Amino acid sequence: MQELYAFVGKGIFCVIQENCYMKKKHKQKKQKSIIFRLFVVGVCAYFVITLGVLWNNLRESKAELAQLNQHYAEELNTVEELKALLNQDSDAQLIEKAARERLGYAYPDEQIFIDYSGM
Repeated sequence: MQELYAFVGKGIFCVIQENCYMKKKHKQKKQKSIIFRLFVVGVCAYFVITLGVLWNNLRESKAELAQLNQHYAEELNTVEELKALLNQDSDAQLIEKAARERLGYAYPDEQIFIDYSGM
């Protein structure tokens, strides 16, 4: 068997040409492996950050939805009250109720007591 010497660099010689090729290939794989690992870590970090942002948006959207549902329920209640007012038999009662509640009117012989205690 004949030995072949090849200069690799920095004073290193390879005895067999195949071993020399394998050493170079191993170095290239190691560099590619490090780059690949950094890429994978970067992609994972991106996914984690994106997931956090989306989670926060979801939480804010749920809070806004709850607030809108509450507002919707209040509006439905107002609509029902207005429908009940429209369905009353007498227009005179409707006008009287509106004058009492919105304008603060009262009959001349009527006494109105207002509670300022805050309850």
